[in-house]
Amino acid sequence: MRLFVAIDPGQAIRERMIRFLEGVRGFAPEARWVLPESLHVTLKFIGERQEDDVKTIKGALEAVQASTFEINFRGCGYFPTARSARVFWIGVESEGGLGSLAAAVDESLSRLGIPKEEHAFNAHLTLARSPGSLRKDNISRHIFQHLQQKLAALPAPEFGQMTAREFFLYQSQLSRGGSKYTKLAGFVL
Repeated sequence: MRLFVAIDPGQAIRERMIRFLEGVRGFAPEARWVLPESLHVTLKFIGERQEDDVKTIKGALEAVQASTFEINFRGCGYFPTARSARVFWIGVESEGGLGSLAAAVDESLSRLGIPKEEHAFNAHLTLARSPGSLRKDNISRHIFQHLQQKLAALPAPEFGQMTAREFFLYQSQLSRGGSKYTKLAGFVL
């Protein structure tokens, strides 16, 4: 089972993101766009685990202590850079609460032998990726070029603010039509 831990945007925010997606998708038609029902902010990618591990992972996540916090969804950008874009994302801002939760999740899961993150937490919500077949070539950086030109002429998008009250353990099933995410458990902050 392929697992990860995430926070979902609130329904009103999700609806604004979906409208935004519908408006910009045509400017990068070769990109692999995230399905609207799959929008989330990843806290920790766990990776492949045996089904028997899920109960232990749930127990570790239940032990995470964190308070509710505010998240603001605004702006957009590209990884690794705009010049060599392979991922298009929405910005996620939080006054430390999101980073603290990600660190607590990482710490709790490390006690199960799940490796800690090597890089600092970088909050974002992925909207699209360049196709894997193009990443190996230098073509991938051009996938988002038209989108970048269109968005440069517009004000930064605002999607809204919400109070994070829970996070989730997800299973990811890869397929040709895009990844399908299934919630396995929720954890209240």
